[in-house]
Order: sequence, then structure tokens, then C-alpha cells
Amino acid sequence: QVQLVESGGGLVQAGGSLRLSCAASGVFFSTSSMGWFRQAPGKEREFAAAISWSGGSTYYADSVKGRFTISRDNAKKTVYLQMNSLKPEDTAVYYCAGTRSPPDIYYSGSYSYWGQGTQVTVSS
Repeated sequence: QVQLVESGGGLVQAGGSLRLSCAASGVFFSTSSMGWFRQAPGKEREFAAAISWSGGSTYYADSVKGRFTISRDNAKKTVYLQMNSLKPEDTAVYYCAGTRSPPDIYYSGSYSYWGQGTQVTVSS
């Protein structure tokens, strides 16, 4: 089992930065691919970024590519999402998720473990 707890959300002005953290407990973190998804009010949950178990491969949605960076520290059992040049359309609840064997790393249904989410609000 893996439990995930997100932190680092908040209110920021457009153009600003935030760093989200996702702390994991459980024995499978270091062998799990990890992802960040987000859900804006009235919209479906969407993929933002993901990272392989080793950190050697990263994946990004086109909407965040070049602005967001995902990373992980397996010794600390933590995955991060550095968000720069934030836009009002980035406003959403951000969820951390984990999976041991993703058939499709971009698809939320591939993930077995989910955090409770952290709110990110970007004001214009």
C-alpha cells in the first residue's frame, strides 16, 4: 500500500511560482511511477506530469510543458512539481498519484494510489 499526502498549494499571482510536494508512505514508492493530475471546477481531471520510478523519464501535458518540472527523491519518498510562469488557467486542485505498472502513464485510470489534493489558485 502507498499513501500520498500533497502540500505546497496556495494562492499566487499570474507569472508566479509554486512547488508542490507529495510525501509517500509504504514500501512501493521507489518502484512506482508517479504522476500529477489536476481538476478545475466543472472540468474533468486531467494529466499534468509524470515521472518514471527511476526518475529517468518524465512526461508532460502540452499545456504545462516548459513551465512545470516534475522530480522525485526516492530516499525521501517524495515527488515534486515545480510550477513556474503560472497562469489563471492553471487554477485547479492538484492530485498526486502512483502506479507500479502503468499501461498508459497519461491516463488517470492507470494509477492505483491517490492523494487528497491541494488547491492551487492563480489570480490574474
